[in-house]
Amino acid sequence: MMNSQHLTNTTVKYLSLLLLLVLLAIVLLPFGVVVINSFKTPTEYVNNGPMSLPQNLNWDILFTTWQRLDFTHKLWNSFIIATSVAILGLGLSLFNSYALGIGKMRGRVILLIIFLMANTLPQEALAYPLYYLAKFVGLYNTQLAVILVFAVIQSAFGTYLLSSMYSQFPREILEAALMDGSNKLQLLFCIIVPVSTPTISVLFVFFFIWTWNEFFLPMVLLPSTAKQTVPLAIAVLQGQHNMDATASAASALLGILPCILFFILFQRTLTKGITAGSVK
Repeated sequence: MMNSQHLTNTTVKYLSLLLLLVLLAIVLLPFGVVVINSFKTPTEYVNNGPMSLPQNLNWDILFTTWQRLDFTHKLWNSFIIATSVAILGLGLSLFNSYALGIGKMRGRVILLIIFLMANTLPQEALAYPLYYLAKFVGLYNTQLAVILVFAVIQSAFGTYLLSSMYSQFPREILEAALMDGSNKLQLLFCIIVPVSTPTISVLFVFFFIWTWNEFFLPMVLLPSTAKQTVPLAIAVLQGQHNMDATASAASALLGILPCILFFILFQRTLTKGITAGSVK
């Protein structure tokens, strides 16, 4: 009986592993197609198709695409915008959630519902008012406009997440700190923030990656080529009636590599933040 149960458990584990490997292959297939086509010549792509392996590693298309898009400048633009949004959005989320979760201010439920609804608004609905607002305040075609818009958008999700966690924060710890003479800022930065560092780190990584990949609103607010981000630069390569598939694949690879590198660097932070399921 025990051997039969052990065999069944082993079979289930191997089947689960096989299913996960199949799902992983499905997820990685588009990325693999992009990689192999980034090193092909246009002739190879036309003659052998998109699924064939390159005969030789052709690095010229990557270097040509880099120079054609002025990719160094576009990378710097994306880095400045994504980092600024992650920092500012995290700061807004922290102070908002401190007031809603710890302060227990009046109407907190209604405000949380509003923050939650803000995450469901399509960006197409925001384009028209944001365009005219940026024009009115003189921020149109500036990176600051994109930073402020996305900092507010990302902070809506961060506020909802952190306030839900802070509402469960042990009140005894907070009362003991107040009795010891801590003020509200010391309470926030010396007690609450250190305890919630894993979740804050995860929010920072998500805010950075989400902002890096944004396309629609930066396209509306940044018409100048010199101020555009990586996704906008990649879109330039696609014409209305023709498209260089190898150049598009190379630009897509160049655009996704910084996100992969950033994700790898903060992998341990993400693992700690996701597995931290409760307030210590």
